[in-house]
Formats: sequence, C-alpha cells, structure tokens
Amino acid sequence: ENIFEFLSELPKCSLNAKERHGKMKLWNKYKVTSIPSLVFIDAATGKVVCRNGLLVVRDDPKGLEFPWGPKPFAEVVAGPLLRNNRQTTDSSALEGSYVGVYFSAHWCPPCRSLTRVLVESYRKVKESGQKFEIVFVSADRSEESFTQYFSEMPWLAVPYTDEARRSRLNRLYGIQGIPTLILLDTEGHMITRQGRVEILNDPDCRLFPWHPRPVLELSESNAVQLHEGPCLVLFVDAEEEGELEPAKELIQPIAEKIMAKYKAKEEETPLLFFVAGEDDMSDSLRDYTNLPEAAPLLTILDMSARAKYVKDVEEITPAVVEQFVSEFLAEKLKPEPI
Repeated sequence: ENIFEFLSELPKCSLNAKERHGKMKLWNKYKVTSIPSLVFIDAATGKVVCRNGLLVVRDDPKGLEFPWGPKPFAEVVAGPLLRNNRQTTDSSALEGSYVGVYFSAHWCPPCRSLTRVLVESYRKVKESGQKFEIVFVSADRSEESFTQYFSEMPWLAVPYTDEARRSRLNRLYGIQGIPTLILLDTEGHMITRQGRVEILNDPDCRLFPWHPRPVLELSESNAVQLHEGPCLVLFVDAEEEGELEPAKELIQPIAEKIMAKYKAKEEETPLLFFVAGEDDMSDSLRDYTNLPEAAPLLTILDMSARAKYVKDVEEITPAVVEQFVSEFLAEKLKPEPI
C-alpha cells in the first residue's frame, strides 16, 4: 500500500487550525513520531538534552544521572562487544573507524530485509579499504532470537544481556522506531540518522560515508523523510533522473546556506529540500497533498501539521526560492490544509 494512501486514512486532528499548527510545530521540532513521548530540554538554551525521556524515567528513577545530557558515543558504548563466533572485542577497537549503530530486531520484517542489504553494503565498504564497523543494538524479545538474528551479521553487537548499555544507546540517539541505522564519523560525531535511506538509495556504496546531501531526488526509499518535518519540494516536468539536475542546481545553494547556518548553531536544519519529476511517487504525493498539476511548482509540505504552502509562478528563479524559504522560516506564509 502506498505510504500516502495509508496516511490519508488516518483520523484528522480535531484541534482548531491555530492550536494544531502550534502543537505540530513542537512535534516537528522535537521529531516526535509516537506517543507517549517525553523530551527533556535545557530551558536556558532551548536545546534538546534527551529525546527518550521515558527511558530515562525507567532507567534512572532516582535521577542519579541528572541532567541526562548526551554523552560521547565512546563513553556510552564502552565495554565488550560480541562477534557471532562468540568471541569478544573491546569497544576501543572502534576508534578511528566510521561506525553504523544498527537498532534492529528479528521480529520486525523491515529490519530483516534491511539486514540483507546491509550485509552486502558492509562487505563492499570493507573491501574498498575503508575503516567501517557496525554495532548491532538488539530490540529482540529473547536472547535466543537475538542469537539467531545475529548469526546472519558479520559485524559486532552489544551483548543482549547488557540491557543497560542497549538502553543507554537508545536514549543517546532518541530511537523511536526500528530499523534505524545511525552513521558516525571517525570521531564519533553523527553524520546522519538516515542510514537506512542511504543504504537503500546507494547499493554500490559510492557515496559512503553518506554525508547529508543538500537536495534529494524524491524516490520510494527517501519519501519517508517527508514525514520528519517541513520539506521544500520543487516539482518539475522531467521523467528521467538526469533531467532533474538543473532543478537541483537551482535550489542547491539555498539548501547549502540553510544547512550551514543551522549546523553552526548545532541545530537540526528546519527544512529538507527535494526535487520531484514525473513518476508514480510524485503523482502519489501530488494526489495526497491535493496539489495542482502545474510544473514547475514550488511547494513547502509539512505532513505532520497537514499544512502546505504553494508558489505557483511561471518562472522559478533562485530569488523566488530564497524569498519563499525566508518567508516560511519567518512564519509569514499562510498555510493551506492538506
């Protein structure tokens, strides 16, 4: 079933438009995808301290680790790691490598299918001479299930019995669903949360280590990112992927500027950028959001808030895009309902 058809069946929120918009902005800002969710923030700076507050309350009911701020990956993962031949290695062996932190479980069908692809990607990256390791953090429901699933994996795992360390890693990255593949650089800093999308989009691993690209071409595998927050989508009259390049070049400088600005503030970018041609995925998105057939068509789509902003002009120039983006970020645009 198409993702947009599925979403169209969900019940609509009954709040009035202003209340709904304000609440959905908070959902988007803190990347909330399920309830109940508890997010701790630093009131002085507004920065997120911990996304998985429910795990904090469970793991540290007396508040001994308060204020629960993020710790370095090396500190959280510290300890023995397993190989599927039952040998162990210390987590210090990860130093100097790119690392994928893989949250997965055998009971989850999308996890099993991603694991099959990931095994091949892991092999290709290793064969290319890159220092790359993956650490499996299990959400299996029994040690037997973990052992069976891990037997298919050529990488490392946190021992299933070390529930505290598995929970701390879930807390560190605010994991709200599986499969999730977090990619880290050689210093342990996050490259992207979208490892799953990157692996599926790049089976030959040409773009390893998959640093975020300013502009994405809308595809079946990355469409899920449309639901993570507001997205600028430029629809163009192009059936072939290569024909989308001029559209990407048009909006890329603006996307790069936004990414750099928010990275400097150590904040997540408030807007993702896509170009979409003429294909089934674009048609589904237009149908779901009730957009006109015009091309080119410049839009900002905020799926969580069920809001859209449409700029239907004959010629889309960098100046038009830049003004559209700046007015959106300044909350000067009036949303239409999706």
